[in-house]
Amino acid sequence: MKRLCISAVLILMAVMIWTPFQADAQESLTIVWAEWDPANYLQELSKDFTAETGIAVDVVQIPWPNFQDKVFTEFVGKSDLYDIVIGDSQWLGRNSVGGHYIDLTDWINENIDVDSIYGPAMTAFAEYPKGSKKYWALPAEVDAAGYVYRKDLFEDPTEMKNFQAKYGYPLAPPKTYTQLRDIAEFFTRPEQQLYGIATWYSKEYDGITMGFQQVMWSFGGSYGDPNSFKVKGHVNNKDAVKALEFYTDLLKFAPPDAPNYYWQETLNAYISGKVAMGMNYFAFFPGVVNAETNPLSYDKSGFFIAPKGPKGHYISIGGQGMSVSAYSEKQDIAKQYMKWFMQKPVQEKWAKLGGFTPHKEVLQSDTFKKATPFNEAFAASFPYLRDFWAVPEYAELLEVCQTNWNEAITKIKSAKDALNSIARKHEEIFEDAGYYDD
Repeated sequence: MKRLCISAVLILMAVMIWTPFQADAQESLTIVWAEWDPANYLQELSKDFTAETGIAVDVVQIPWPNFQDKVFTEFVGKSDLYDIVIGDSQWLGRNSVGGHYIDLTDWINENIDVDSIYGPAMTAFAEYPKGSKKYWALPAEVDAAGYVYRKDLFEDPTEMKNFQAKYGYPLAPPKTYTQLRDIAEFFTRPEQQLYGIATWYSKEYDGITMGFQQVMWSFGGSYGDPNSFKVKGHVNNKDAVKALEFYTDLLKFAPPDAPNYYWQETLNAYISGKVAMGMNYFAFFPGVVNAETNPLSYDKSGFFIAPKGPKGHYISIGGQGMSVSAYSEKQDIAKQYMKWFMQKPVQEKWAKLGGFTPHKEVLQSDTFKKATPFNEAFAASFPYLRDFWAVPEYAELLEVCQTNWNEAITKIKSAKDALNSIARKHEEIFEDAGYYDD
């Protein structure tokens, strides 16, 4: 009996010692992101975090068309389903003001070497209001709009000779929008089922906005004064009208279904051999250089940054920031993960897997630039990145742009009328939201 009592005590002590260990081992973190390759890279990377901490990480992926609605629905219900949300930069205003993201300012200043992060990335993906140094996120995937081109066409001696004869300068990846148009025109040969360019015109989410805004900025237009929120005379000035007319004109050198193109369609058009040049986010270019997904030209593809315009050089920023859900019960673990993620060795592995790092040293290293055929062009795009409005009303502002710019490229409205409509409706949105109150 005594032995049984001692045995029972020993068993009880073992359970008491083992149970907390088991609880720690079973701790977990849930990250939500869109369904695409970078989310797969993050799941793979997170195995290292689990190995170091014993905390399991699940990267939940939601298809792009449903991504925003699904996450925002969970926010409205104050669900604790997600601990970390990797959301678009435009979400910052809405989710910080709405109380869905926690304020990370003090924690970031105490735990993160902000100087090691590329400044535009912190501004775009972490800071709201802009210039306030208040942070609601850390950059996760930094992306940009860029171009892929067919080297087998651009470097063909006959094509080079004919282009030089017609346009008076050598055929090469374009550095200006004028050159982009010339090259698009030159390679447009409908009888051969070949067109010069595939770019973004779709009404889906932010398609035509992301495609056109960089042209608008580079021609001299803008969304408005970020301090006064005055829009008229900015988004509808003469330079913006010229930019929209130019962007509409490019449709002559694109496949017939180009008005429906966003990232998936431009990727498909390029891989299928329909176009000589295609615009896309750099994050989707791994599929271009993969022999399985692009057997036609995976080894014949080159990359260049979006061109400059007559009045500047600006490129649409893509990518997302990593925020902590205000409804998560694991906010401390979420912060632990984010601190781990921003370490230089982790960012180096993130880049090696295929992620696009905001870490300055990693981004500027030869190792990163030579890791893929497109990394150098991606790194070169950074100084020119610019973003859409990040205010809480961004969704309403975006819808106005999507609708009117689509009506312009489909000739329902003139460029001038479309831009005047955007200016008027954007100021109405800002007026209703109280931006002009004294």
